Amino acid sequence: MRAVVYDFTEGRSGEYARQFLGEWKGKLVCDDYGGYKASFAQGVTEVGCMAHARRKFFELFTNHQSQLAEQALGYFAKLYEVEAEARDLDHESRKQWRQRHVKPMADALFTWMQAQRERVPEGSATAKALDYSLKCWVALTRYLDDGSLPIDNNHVENLIRPIALGRSNRLFAGSLRAGKRAAAVMSLVQSARLNGLDPYAYLKDVLARLPTQPASRIEELLPHCGQSKAE
Repeated sequence: MRAVVYDFTEGRSGEYARQFLGEWKGKLVCDDYGGYKASFAQGVTEVGCMAHARRKFFELFTNHQSQLAEQALGYFAKLYEVEAEARDLDHESRKQWRQRHVKPMADALFTWMQAQRERVPEGSATAKALDYSLKCWVALTRYLDDGSLPIDNNHVENLIRPIALGRSNRLFAGSLRAGKRAAAVMSLVQSARLNGLDPYAYLKDVLARLPTQPASRIEELLPHCGQSKAE
């Protein structure tokens, strides 16, 4: 199933993430946001986002022209360059490719980070950038052992970016119920795009079908079911 699901909550507390995930015990690709920690304790597997780790060094280089950050960015560039070569492989072949070609690079980056960390003062911007990756390293490299996992969650971030850009407007959705409805509509729109449908044509088609669609078969109208003729 290919689908995008948005949720509207009254805050960013970890309890909302736990409620949304429910009994699910899969692998969650995310940054180091503390709200997910309780879910990890309950059986969800943490998969780190390499783009977030890279971003710490990118900001360090942009703000301070740090040579160490520039070196780190070079390591990350190599990781992504080799990863791109496995883009079209099946999951098992991608795992084998990563183990053979990517893991040695990741190990070299980790060793380099450990060595650099011993040389920088506590509390510095450089130390914070290094600590983020070192603390999350197990989660950051979990993708190396599973060909179905991405190196980062950029794809998801791109899907939520249009929503995030307008978040200030949604502070005034009117009510929690209105926010939930908006999230449902946006879920349908993005799911339609993900499944190769034109969102406007898809929603128009669904609204035309709704009056005669049996409630017991309402799921047939979801974008991933392919029931809509909208193209």
